[in-house]
Amino acid sequence: MLKKITIGLINCGIVGLLVGCGDKGTETDDAGTGNGGGGGADSQALVVTAIPDEKVSDQEARFQALKTYLAEKLDIKVEFSISKDYAASVQRFANGEVHMAWFGGFTGVQARERVKTARAIAQGNLDPQFKSYFIANASTGLSRSEEFPAEAIKDLTFTFGSPSSTSGRLMPEYFIKQSTGKSAADFFSKEVQFQKSGGHVATAEAVQAGSVQVGAINFKTYDSMVAEGKLDPEKAPIIWVTPDYADYNLTVHGDLDKHFGEGFIDKLQKVLVECEDKEVLKAFNRDKLIPARNEDFAGIEAVARELGLMR
Repeated sequence: MLKKITIGLINCGIVGLLVGCGDKGTETDDAGTGNGGGGGADSQALVVTAIPDEKVSDQEARFQALKTYLAEKLDIKVEFSISKDYAASVQRFANGEVHMAWFGGFTGVQARERVKTARAIAQGNLDPQFKSYFIANASTGLSRSEEFPAEAIKDLTFTFGSPSSTSGRLMPEYFIKQSTGKSAADFFSKEVQFQKSGGHVATAEAVQAGSVQVGAINFKTYDSMVAEGKLDPEKAPIIWVTPDYADYNLTVHGDLDKHFGEGFIDKLQKVLVECEDKEVLKAFNRDKLIPARNEDFAGIEAVARELGLMR
């Protein structure tokens, strides 16, 4: 079943679109603002935000080098403004409080639905073929499986990441449904949990600590935490890996040329994809940025609509 889905990803069936083929998104279900300065369309500074898929203190530190890089390359002021949660990042983009955002696939689709002229301009080199891990606390005795381990996990406690996360909720939910014919809420015998603060890091920490038995997590965050010694793969082993899909992206308001000069968006895209400074790229936890288009994330929209997460 899932092998057919993977083929579809490449050939542009509904999930085939996940690695690129369409153009929309829609509204988040709750608002809110972060604690950083806004800006709006007439701000003299380019205001940047990001979905809080990690601890915000770590995120703010990581974006400092990006601020400096863009300010020097584009001769403008740049501000990084924290968003308190995924929904807030979309709402603030829609309100014009921020000009550019590092979104996940789903939040990017949502933002571009709210702001019809918005453009995805860049993505990480890993993002066209992204994936999620299902991980388990070692006490479950579970090990890696080629097939979705439905029988082994259905009676265990389970957590997604943020409700609006692509790799921590949307796509894991989709693959659960594809594998079992049921939504996560119907498949698991216990109430499904969410990590609304701290994103993927919170999921990893919860599973490792045993406060939840199984969780779905962004593969890049898991691998990075293991490499940095922040997560013990023996205590929270990978038990299943999803098929590939498209994920993170940098999305901008389509009218930035009016406020920062003709050709500004193209210049911004150019300096981003040409960046080779590892300190700057740490903002995205990527080794390289590549061009992106709205159409690359059509499959994410299709899945969100199928799951009833977009109207």
